[in-house]
Amino acid sequence: MTTASRLTSRAFLVVAGLTVLIPFLAILSAALQPTTTLVPRLEWPTNPQWGNFAEAWTSAGFGSLLRSSFLIAITVVPVTLVLATLAGYGMAMFRFRGRGLLFAFFIAGLTLPYEAIVIPLYFDLRSVGLIDTYWAVILPLIGAFMPFGIFWMRSHFESIPAELSEAAEIDGASRMRILFQVLLPTARPALTTLGLLTFMWAWNQFLLALILLRDPAMRTAPSGLGTFVQQYGENVPLLAAGTLIVIAPIALLFLAFQRQFISGMLQGALK
Repeated sequence: MTTASRLTSRAFLVVAGLTVLIPFLAILSAALQPTTTLVPRLEWPTNPQWGNFAEAWTSAGFGSLLRSSFLIAITVVPVTLVLATLAGYGMAMFRFRGRGLLFAFFIAGLTLPYEAIVIPLYFDLRSVGLIDTYWAVILPLIGAFMPFGIFWMRSHFESIPAELSEAAEIDGASRMRILFQVLLPTARPALTTLGLLTFMWAWNQFLLALILLRDPAMRTAPSGLGTFVQQYGENVPLLAAGTLIVIAPIALLFLAFQRQFISGMLQGALK
């Protein structure tokens, strides 16, 4: 790589980093301003109002909201990983009639918007008595995340040399043993990346939680934040503090697993 190419790459990374960092700093700066501030500016306040976070937490009831979001996400993630792994393994390793058509059917699910299914989904879930239960959000989210999960894990298993599974099969290993003892140990970056993405998507889900969970005590953090915005629409510092409370778990989770996440993304890019 030439010097010009390296400088261009670094400049691009700096610009990309600033596009993420500057909005975050602007929200943090707004959250620390006095609640009487109408139009906060991007500057560190002389007297940071850290109490805005406590006031936002109490006013919006973020304790129960975050608990609901965490309960939904922590249920959706493992189920999605298990089902996507099994389906991706079957799609990659087994040869059967209609395999390509079935995979195309799953990929078509990536284009299905929530807005197109939320109304029929509401009536279907109401008919079986699941409205105002966490399952009303958990089950649709698992189904909605399956297309990408299957695509992701299928790509991973197809990238593994066939000689690895063939050698295990010659040694007498069953299909399930090949999956759990031979292939899955190589799938840690892919599974970590898929788990983080699934957790993020489940945590940020707004529309399904807003419509399918009518009980205010069961609302998730994003849907509760929407109600908070309606109540405190003119209090920009309080809204900024509430926004940071909602995105904090995602940011902390990414920081904790950033190496595995980046490794999985690079592995997917190389495929």
